[in-house]
Amino acid sequence: MGLRVDQQAGLPLTYYGIRLEVGYRIDLLVEDQVLLELKAIEKLDSVHTAQMLTYLRLSGKKLGMLINFNTQNLQHGIKRFVM
Repeated sequence: MGLRVDQQAGLPLTYYGIRLEVGYRIDLLVEDQVLLELKAIEKLDSVHTAQMLTYLRLSGKKLGMLINFNTQNLQHGIKRFVM
């Protein structure tokens, strides 16, 4: 569809003055605007929500989607985040 998608995009992290060039890895970054975190687990938990919120906060992006492919209906496995 002509969209630019980066896979396993590295997200730098600075912790107590120590900079890590790749502190976290985002599963997919679409058009340098939307973070996609992909899962295939029994159910989404609060730790997955915290992970997405951390990625959004550290990256400065405003939109993210947490997608769990292990569901009967994929619509039930999508959670949208807006900062």
